[in-house]
Parts: sequence; structure tokens; C-alpha cells
Amino acid sequence: MPAQKPELKVTVFSDYICPFCYIGDARLNRLRDKYDLKVNWCFLEIHPETPSEGMHVSKLGYEDAIWQKMVTTLTDMAKEDGLPFNIYDFTTNSRSALLLAEAVKRDNRELFYKFHNKLFVSLFVDGENIGYRDVLRKLANNTEITDELIDQAWEDPKYNSYLKQYHQAAEELKVSSTPTFFIGENSLRIDGAVPYDEMLEKIQVKRKGGGGIKSK
Repeated sequence: MPAQKPELKVTVFSDYICPFCYIGDARLNRLRDKYDLKVNWCFLEIHPETPSEGMHVSKLGYEDAIWQKMVTTLTDMAKEDGLPFNIYDFTTNSRSALLLAEAVKRDNRELFYKFHNKLFVSLFVDGENIGYRDVLRKLANNTEITDELIDQAWEDPKYNSYLKQYHQAAEELKVSSTPTFFIGENSLRIDGAVPYDEMLEKIQVKRKGGGGIKSK
């Protein structure tokens, strides 16, 4: 009988329009080989000013040289992890996607992870505009998410309240970028999509030092 994996609690501040979150998500998932992950997803809308029809990333205000360096970094990171990734020059509004992901997360964890992955792939691989609700509805229906739950996500004000709570928590914790990870009961903090080996090493060092990450 295989040994039981130690439980690892992780809180993640993330947004589906953040390419570093796409890579950070894949790196987090690799920890499942060693740990029984219990993830608390806190969705943080990083560019609420972006229209749902989307826009070129140049309008985010980055200088060309800085943006090109970021794209090169992202491409290298994705290649290192064997992730498909298309040239990233488009961004969109994530509000509807975050509301829907929050509703699915609270309704069915298994479907949530399928939808969660599809959102990243749709934007960063297939180049779809996940700011459009018809695109989101199609993705959700293809993940066996009902129209009833989709409509509830966009109409019930409680889901907006959850996003507001995450935003407030991010302010209190001084989270200024995504992804940001808080790992273990004593909250080892990792900012950004750091390499998997670095993430694992930080966790193991914390465990050896009595960092509050408990085994079952």
C-alpha cells in the first residue's frame, strides 16, 4: 500500500488573464506528486479597466523593451515546463471568467479543475477571448457545467462579494502581483511563478524548520 502523502495547504491569488499564473499553476500542480494539495483559490482581477472585447497588451502601459523581455521570459518558462504557449499580445477583461470559476469551485471541485485548466489554455494557447460570455458559456458547457449555474454566477451578487473579499485580503497581505502563494499553516510566501525546484526546496526547508506544514 503506497505511503500517504503529507497534506499541504496552499492559498493562491491568481487571475486567468495573467500568463505567469498559467505557468505558476502548472508548477503548483507538480507538487501533487509529493503532497496532498488542499488549494484555496483567491481570484484577483488584476486589470478591471480592460474591456471585454479585449485590447493589445501595449495599452497596459509597458515600454516595448520591458514587454519584449517579459515575453521572452514567459516563452522560456513555458518551454522549460513543456507547456504550450502562443505569443502573448492580447489581453481581456477577466471578471466574468472569475465569477464563473468561483461559482463552479463552490459547486463541484472536479469540474472546477477541468474548467480552470480550459480557461488558461483557451487564452494562452488557443487565443480565444475569455472576456466574452458566449465564449465562457461554450467552454463551461463543454465541461458539463449547466446553464443554470452559469447564469447564477453572473446574476447572484454573492459571487461578486467573494471577489471583493479576495481583493480585501490581497490588500491586507500586501499582494501586489499574481500569482502569489501562501503555503502551509504558517504561510510561507512565494511571489511569482518561481521554478518548481525552487518552490519545492522552500517548502522542504520550511518543513524541516517546523514551518507548520503538517502530515496526516
